[in-house]
Amino acid sequence: MRYSLTLAASLALSAVQAGPIVTRDHIVTTPTVNDGIILNYALTLEYLERKFYMDGLANYTQADFVAAGFEDPFYENLKEIYFDEQVHVQYLSDALEAAGITPTNELVYSFGTTNPMQFVTLSSVLEGVGVSAYLGAARDIMNKDYLTAAGSILAVEARHTSYIRASLNQSPFPNPFDTPLRYNQVFSLAADFIVGGSSPVALPFKEFPELTLQCSQYYYEADRSSVTFSGAFKQAAKDFGVTRDTPIYAVFFSGLQKLPVQVRITAGNAGDYKIDRLPAGISGQVYVLLSKSSTDFSDENTIAGVAILEVYKKGMIPATPKEKCH
Repeated sequence: MRYSLTLAASLALSAVQAGPIVTRDHIVTTPTVNDGIILNYALTLEYLERKFYMDGLANYTQADFVAAGFEDPFYENLKEIYFDEQVHVQYLSDALEAAGITPTNELVYSFGTTNPMQFVTLSSVLEGVGVSAYLGAARDIMNKDYLTAAGSILAVEARHTSYIRASLNQSPFPNPFDTPLRYNQVFSLAADFIVGGSSPVALPFKEFPELTLQCSQYYYEADRSSVTFSGAFKQAAKDFGVTRDTPIYAVFFSGLQKLPVQVRITAGNAGDYKIDRLPAGISGQVYVLLSKSSTDFSDENTIAGVAILEVYKKGMIPATPKEKCH
């Protein structure tokens, strides 16, 4: 599993790896993009978000959310978020058609939530990834009208993120900067939810080998907590031929920071990688991948990822106990 947040998120993010547009490969290269590809990339994400909220509003009632601790007007605000995602889908589809480019379509998704808390926790993750996706793609958009529209959508997605995080009693703005992610990094996260369907558009993105975080009984705290990547050495040895002497780095993306920490192999036969202390200065929804380089974090050097951690600033972890691992 790429995600390690609370037990609710772990249940919600039970990944199903399938779907005809999902391509898993050991060697992933940086894709070549243009504005049409970027708009379809954004549309792919907006379809996923739209379906997520459509399902959530259909599966859980206002009373369900209130019983889970999300008091009014939370349910009505979820409807507003769903409306926003519908508008984003329509806008991007119309923009592609106006440019003479075939838009992608909605696929088949599985989100795995079984109660409102899981749904809201996953909502926070998806909204954060959406912000990171738009931010990471912005530098490649050539048409200034598209760039302005992407910036406008990004700002709304950021409002969604802040609102959902505050509803979970997390900091609505945990970092002075949001975190840009590149195409294959985002696709590796989004593909976990794609379980079927077909698209008339072939996008040039691939999924990295999965990076699984071992569940921790404690909150992640910057400059203190350890992180274990379950089976990561064993998988990297199989996929890339790395040995015990090969230096591998866990690279943490937080805001505009990319912070490498050399991993070590744990004792025993589990084949885990581990770092003993998270970097200082990271916070909020933090992304991590494994890289063969301590300086070049390109797709070509990535051997596993992307995983997500919710990291608290040092000395700022919640007073309430973290849900236990199961």
